[in-house]
Amino acid sequence: MNIFLWILQAILAFLYAVGGYYKAFQFEGLAKQFNEIPHGGWRALGVLEMIGAVLLIVPAVTNWMPVLTPFAATVLAVETLVISAVYARHSMKLTAANPLVWSLVMLLLVTFVAYGRYTILPLT
Repeated sequence: MNIFLWILQAILAFLYAVGGYYKAFQFEGLAKQFNEIPHGGWRALGVLEMIGAVLLIVPAVTNWMPVLTPFAATVLAVETLVISAVYARHSMKLTAANPLVWSLVMLLLVTFVAYGRYTILPLT
């Protein structure tokens, strides 16, 4: 189970880092399509995702404040839930092109990591 959680953490860290970079620095397409969130909001969400991606891995690897890993996963889960609500307002189609589908998958995975690292296999 520990190896599975590490694999999930690495995958999620990569996906959140890439998604955060896109939201923070190349948000024009998102801002046009999803205008509920202003440009500054997209940047803030992107920075939050990039910081969360780092905190999914670094505290656990260095054993420096390992409680930050489940905390970061929880914050990312809440942020992903909010983004999913924004996406759901535009389309509920279950297609691969719909960002709602991908954000819901990410929500489930990051919630599992938060639960697993806090309850099942804490890093302390």
